[in-house]
Amino acid sequence: MPALENPTATPWRPESLAPVIGALCCVQAAGAELGEGLLWSVREQALYWVDILSRQLNRWDPQSGAQARWTFAEEISALAERARAPGLVVTLRRGYALFDPARGGEPQYLHQPEPERTGNRFNDGKCDAQGRFWAGSMDFACEAPSGALYRLDPDGRCTRHEDGFVVTNGPTWSGGGRGDGRRRFMYFNDTVQGCTYRYDSDAATGTLSNKVLWKRFAPGDGLPDGMTTDALGRLWIAHWGGACVSCHDPDTSEELARVTLPTGQVTNCAFGGKDLRTLFISTARVGMSLAQLAAEPLAGGLFAVDVDSPGLPAHPYGG
Repeated sequence: MPALENPTATPWRPESLAPVIGALCCVQAAGAELGEGLLWSVREQALYWVDILSRQLNRWDPQSGAQARWTFAEEISALAERARAPGLVVTLRRGYALFDPARGGEPQYLHQPEPERTGNRFNDGKCDAQGRFWAGSMDFACEAPSGALYRLDPDGRCTRHEDGFVVTNGPTWSGGGRGDGRRRFMYFNDTVQGCTYRYDSDAATGTLSNKVLWKRFAPGDGLPDGMTTDALGRLWIAHWGGACVSCHDPDTSEELARVTLPTGQVTNCAFGGKDLRTLFISTARVGMSLAQLAAEPLAGGLFAVDVDSPGLPAHPYGG
């Protein structure tokens, strides 16, 4: 596996090297076992997020403060709105399903792509600009390399792209900081190995190529978990066990800024709010001792911080 080369040309720089401009606040002391799956609905002006291990989907309207919750028979991990129909496409333990919060009821499975991998569950995922829902599976025990990366197309086809992960997270996309619209990249986290990989992403076909190691995170800095991209192309990456979200140059992977949190297990991040300048951050409390919980009382909370550049609206599923 080749490592990402750093060319001798002058690296791209955003206008601001201090992208965090607000104070971090805990907007919900939710005590989630495993908060994840952040999705800002532009059409509803509301935030959806999940507690995977509690099997719950949550919706929060920051303007009114209204909250809603749905509990399922199995784990729910990632979400995307539907472009041509009401409701959501979600990943449950065994694959992709449809769920309409307005109607309730049980989710309806679309695909269960790995019935033979009984120790797996689905984890993180999101849609690309063409409405394809990319999601990864993982070993529930976080030990076996049984996870894989899948793509659900708008026409309903489900394709396995890569295999051999213990825990998958991401993906996110960037055109690169130099704004070359002819070349688009997808980034994907191999969490247990502490690595973020970059692929050339063909928008027309949905195929991936030229996999390179974009960043290996330093020991003691946590492991790369969920991530997102802002309008400048910068990547924002949650650090499981690292108590932070870091912001990176999309070309060189250089760290540009860091948001420090008062709890260690940081799981995901997504842009939202009226102008998409609020970075929402989810955390977890799973596996923590009583002493750790006493030292980190906001573990499992939902956090927010304002930044200098808007994020990109979440792409809906095209089917």
